[in-house]
Order: sequence, then structure tokens, then C-alpha cells
Amino acid sequence: MSSETPENPEVPEASSEVSSEASTDAGPGLRASLEAILLVADEPVPVVVLAQVLERPRNEVTAELRDLAASYVAEGRGFDLREIAGGWRFYTREDCAPLVERFVSDGQEVRLTQAALETLAVVAYRQPVSRARVSAVRGVNCDGVMRTLVLRGLTEEAGTDKETGAILYRTTGYFLERLGLASLDDLPDLAPFLPENIEDIEDENARS
Repeated sequence: MSSETPENPEVPEASSEVSSEASTDAGPGLRASLEAILLVADEPVPVVVLAQVLERPRNEVTAELRDLAASYVAEGRGFDLREIAGGWRFYTREDCAPLVERFVSDGQEVRLTQAALETLAVVAYRQPVSRARVSAVRGVNCDGVMRTLVLRGLTEEAGTDKETGAILYRTTGYFLERLGLASLDDLPDLAPFLPENIEDIEDENARS
């Protein structure tokens, strides 16, 4: 009869699972955070800014950005992550450009959403105006809608604000054409429909 004692079964360690769950509970990881920020950026974002926002070392952020860029290329995504003009930003892949142009061109005939119409009205009556000011007037973030209006050719960049450096926007000639107006002076007067304390409301929304 054998006197050998049975080996104890190995007990799986749970430390890796615990740490993974802890990181999930603590918030999104570095990669997801970078993607979320760059997705709404309309100009290249410097590494130092990303590092400050995410409170991570610059070399760690740079390494993750380069890994992301390489992974998009390897996976054949329809967009690239490029380091241009001292920052990082998403760009449509060059061979996909004709499809994007066709989409934008065909989309000219598609009706604008209510959010887009409201945003366009704010730009028309407040121009030149920054995206932050438009968001303050509407009380919601308008970054995505503003990009849509630019793609549709209804608004365009009009320089930068001298104090904040924010990009300013204005309506285009195509906007006047679509509305059948000779100039912005032909826009209806909104004064009778606005509250008397409209400036205070805008400032309160901007602070919130």
C-alpha cells in the first residue's frame, strides 16, 4: 500500500481579479480616458495637457498614445491617432476621405435635429461666438453639434477670442443661401422673445 499523501489542489489566486475590479470601480483606465478626451477635441491636444487632466506622468501618457496609434493602424480602423502641431488628435484615414466627403455632401439634404437648429440660431445671433458661450446659452454641451454644423457648411471658424484664445464661430454664406437671406441684417429680431435678464442666465449656465 502506498504511503504517499495526496497533493493539495492548487488554490487559484484572486489577487489579480480583485485588483482588476478595483481599477474598474476607481474609474476608466488610461486608454479609455485618452480616447474619451481626444474624441471631443477639435484641435491637437498636447501631452502636458492630457497628463495634467488625467494626473498621470507625461512619459506614461506618451507611451499609451503611441500604443493606441499603432493599434489603430494594425486593426485597420477608419481613423488614425496622429501627433501633429505639438499635440494628438483623431483624423479620418486618408483612404476613407472620399466616403466621408460623400457622406457630408449627401447629408446636406438631411434635416437638422432640434439641437442643431437651436445651436445654429445661437451662432447666428451671437456671432462670432465660442463653443463655450453657445453651450452656456443652451445649457448643454454643444461640441458635437458644432462639429456637425461646420461639416454641413453652415458655420465656420472666425478667428480666436483675444482673452481666452477660444476658437470663434460664425455662419457662412451657405447659411444665408439656405435661409434665403441677403445678409444677417435680415434675421428676425429676437428681442421681443428673450427674457430681460438673458445675460445673467448665460453667465449662470457658464458657471455651472
